[in-house]
Amino acid sequence: MAVQDEPETIHDEVETDPEAGAPRKAMTIGAVCKALEQEFPDISISKIRYLEDQKLLAPRRTPGGYRLYSGGDVQRLRTILRLQRDEFLPLRVIRQELASGRAANDVAPASDGAVAGTGTARRKRNPSVTAPSSGALYSLDDVIEETRAEPRLVSELEEYGVIKGEVRAGTKYYDETEREIVRAVTELARYGVGGRNLRAFRTSADREAALLQQILAPALRSRNAKRRKEAIEALENLAAVTTHLKHLLLIRDLRKIVS
Repeated sequence: MAVQDEPETIHDEVETDPEAGAPRKAMTIGAVCKALEQEFPDISISKIRYLEDQKLLAPRRTPGGYRLYSGGDVQRLRTILRLQRDEFLPLRVIRQELASGRAANDVAPASDGAVAGTGTARRKRNPSVTAPSSGALYSLDDVIEETRAEPRLVSELEEYGVIKGEVRAGTKYYDETEREIVRAVTELARYGVGGRNLRAFRTSADREAALLQQILAPALRSRNAKRRKEAIEALENLAAVTTHLKHLLLIRDLRKIVS
């Protein structure tokens, strides 16, 4: 069924809580998109349908064939999207997490009032291939103030190509992703890890990006908008799979060290 053929609202089926924004009866697929787009800017009807095709969602249908999502369906979708975004889990692993009873509250960011740098701190939104950047830029002073990094460490990261920055009007600025790289490295620096040690991470990331580009290059260069969109979504999923694979390989090797 074409996207435009499915209405965004079915008035006798949709009822929402104006305070919580959560559905009390049912929501159409268009209404679900609107309800979740603030937290997940890259949400789309096609993405929700894809998750349904992968048997991760099972909304009920009206006699006319339109999808209707219950409150539980929306919470399940929220959990799936958070696990993709915050933990980079592939769909197969997400399916297992859901089967084990993982709920949206288990992966929800903590309250905004939490102290940064603590275990209860608010979870940062992880960068995504398909999600648009906030466009925010940060000066060196801003980065140092927010991450509490040593200026020398930031210089090392520049020297070894871990971050690059962008010069505007004679001042160097860093985007949101580079700022979070500095924040992560600051944590590693507590254990004596410096910019020189991070060349291995930079080289590994370059190789992985080149591999994924090679796999999807024809589709990414396609002039067909639909094919290109599918390729970008595939790139996002491959990035999640490779991240999970690296984590598994690291855990395996670390277990050998402590055994």
